[in-house]
Amino acid sequence: MDLLLFLLFVSFFIVLLMKFLLIDKLRKKSSNLPPSPPTIPIIGNLHQLRTSPHLALQRLTQKYGPIIFLQLGQIPTVVVSSARLAKEVLKTHDLALCSRPQLFSAKYLFYNCTDIAFSPYGAYWRHIRKICILELLSAKRVQSYESVREEEVARLVHRIKGSYPGTADLSMMLGLYANDVLCRVAFGREFSEGGDYQRHGFQKMLDEYQELLGGFSVGDFFPALDFLHSLTGAKSRLQDTSGRFDQLFDQILNEHMSANKVEEHKDLVDVLLEVQKNHSDEMPLTTDNIKAIILDMFAAGTDTTFITLDWAMTELLMNPRVMEKAQKEVRSILGERRFVGESDLRKLDYMRAVLKEIFRFHPAVPVLVPRESIEDVVIEGYRIPAKTRFFVNAWAIGRDPESWEDPNEFKPERFLGSDIDYRGQDFELIPFGAGRRGCPGITFAIAVVELALAQLLYSFDWKLPLGITPEDLDLTEVFGISMHRREHLHVVATPYFP
Repeated sequence: MDLLLFLLFVSFFIVLLMKFLLIDKLRKKSSNLPPSPPTIPIIGNLHQLRTSPHLALQRLTQKYGPIIFLQLGQIPTVVVSSARLAKEVLKTHDLALCSRPQLFSAKYLFYNCTDIAFSPYGAYWRHIRKICILELLSAKRVQSYESVREEEVARLVHRIKGSYPGTADLSMMLGLYANDVLCRVAFGREFSEGGDYQRHGFQKMLDEYQELLGGFSVGDFFPALDFLHSLTGAKSRLQDTSGRFDQLFDQILNEHMSANKVEEHKDLVDVLLEVQKNHSDEMPLTTDNIKAIILDMFAAGTDTTFITLDWAMTELLMNPRVMEKAQKEVRSILGERRFVGESDLRKLDYMRAVLKEIFRFHPAVPVLVPRESIEDVVIEGYRIPAKTRFFVNAWAIGRDPESWEDPNEFKPERFLGSDIDYRGQDFELIPFGAGRRGCPGITFAIAVVELALAQLLYSFDWKLPLGITPEDLDLTEVFGISMHRREHLHVVATPYFP
């Protein structure tokens, strides 16, 4: 049996080598592709990505230019790392480049890619995006959950106060806040109390999800070697994680189908079930479709919120001048009131500049979810064929000296008096992507993040634990589809009010 497997692997290796050499020869002869670093037979440029692809891609960009071609195994790939070229990909050629590659992990986790993020471009994707924009994430729907956000921020403040005068694991508490807001909005219940959070293993499931989806799976770059997913254990991990999510979603859907809620108490699952019931003739949503959309909301809405708030507090503690200025602003507006209202947020110009700087400096998704061309396109004079994968390195764009003065310094003041925004029209700052595939949950995300940050700035004076300096903080990032710090942020939070 071992000999048979060995011979099978050698056969595949020889076939792949011949195919690679043929493709490489044809590419060099007939194509006008962007600059490319040297390749290695079979793997192409895969070896150059290593464990931090956003950094590796930036280094290649610095050497070969803002648009490069990589052969990642069998997958032809173009990477862009400047605002000008991001505009070409996400706006000028948006329609030609608006599909998604069918990643092995996404097929398992998102019910054969029937979610919003990974569904290929077509009638189904347009249908569910319309549902999300009009029914799930409209400004009116987001506004309707204002009380949930305010209640969860109050609980966050209460948790942090309970740690004083000791140290607080702020990262853990921010993670609970992000999870509870999303769970109450999406599922109509929270899971952090009563042991439900631990019983369902939410954090472990989310961590596994991020790792499986964001990792560079060998099988995704060698479709002819699909069996590698089984040999590496990736398939069994995907089956386990997707099975656990599926069991949870079955429980949640059963609870909702047996309930009878009035309109003002409906959560996102209620809305989806109502759409399923009332739109059966147009393009019916299956139960698996609903589960895929729920996972999109749950996974995208929790991790990115937590990452943004965690990096914001980390940078503020490392930059006391910025912290003091942001606190002075929010405290001058609130006066003696104890809690920030959402109507106060529009007055906090400097705090919103801090958030923009976080989006520039630490985008939660450093390399945007890959696109795939559905037809040939010409960018910068280069002819790029259909079925090419496109990566947009948002992390590198946020630190591009052609777009930003002192790009490696944390300076929120750069956004004061600036019209640059993060909603997909200014390609120097694209933490939520842009174009047809831009994140539809931006209004919801901003509401959750701004209210929490303003309240944290107002309610506490912050410092690092005794003996810890900003230079001691471990800022190492863990790469996945989103990117958080490896180490938790521990702080001493002194209540502003006794």
